[in-house]
Amino acid sequence: MADISFVKICLAGKKEADSTQKTFFRLFPTGFSGRKFSGFMILADHGKELSEMKKTGAFFDFDKTLLMVESAKPGLRYLYERKEISSGYLLRVIIVNFFYKYHLYSDENMANLLLKLYRGKQLSDFQAGAPEFYKEYIRPLLSPNILSKFYAHKQQGHTLVLVSASVRYYLEEVVEDLGFDHLLCTDLEESKEGILTGRAKGPVCIDRQKRIQAELLSAEHDIDLKRSYAYGNHHSDIPLLEIVGHPHAVEPTWPLKKMAVKNNWPILRFV
Repeated sequence: MADISFVKICLAGKKEADSTQKTFFRLFPTGFSGRKFSGFMILADHGKELSEMKKTGAFFDFDKTLLMVESAKPGLRYLYERKEISSGYLLRVIIVNFFYKYHLYSDENMANLLLKLYRGKQLSDFQAGAPEFYKEYIRPLLSPNILSKFYAHKQQGHTLVLVSASVRYYLEEVVEDLGFDHLLCTDLEESKEGILTGRAKGPVCIDRQKRIQAELLSAEHDIDLKRSYAYGNHHSDIPLLEIVGHPHAVEPTWPLKKMAVKNNWPILRFV
């Protein structure tokens, strides 16, 4: 009877099983009928069941991974055509982007520069234009090859996560259209009056922040990172790629390409 109770408790959860195992072998060091290892075998089997119950995740970076360009490029074009940004600001971004392209300007500084375009404006105005922006400027630039990977993961029932330094209001259109399960991204800070400050609310979702947020999400939703997949294009995606069992480099920057070759990670193209 005691054996049966122990089995039931083990099946209730690993934490409870760990505690029960210690109590069981303290009270009955030789087990029942000399079967000292029966409890360990039950616990081991239960641990295997727990592992099999965990979900497999598929984490996708957005800019130059799922999307074939930096989303800022069509984004700035869209806003400039509607006279929502100045020529001076656009010129500054173009100059800085030249240095960024050759890794002479940091990802965080580039992200902060792009966030400044929102300063003094209302989030609701951008949200109102997001469906049109996505349909006309973003959707046509999604990578056919990476989209096929996305749909393959979806068909297998994997948990789909979009992870990006880009901002939430237009990434939500991507999530809704394609059917992602979760979105990890950068949020825009608003003042008490509801005006955008031109800064991020919380950390920009870049570099190690992608890893931190992916780990927190995985713990909350029982995602097994060792069984999971991740796709990124930039060396700032390495912290995210390193934590999954199946990392993929997409049209990678040179530092990421070196890392991918060294670790035998698959290297994918847009088409």
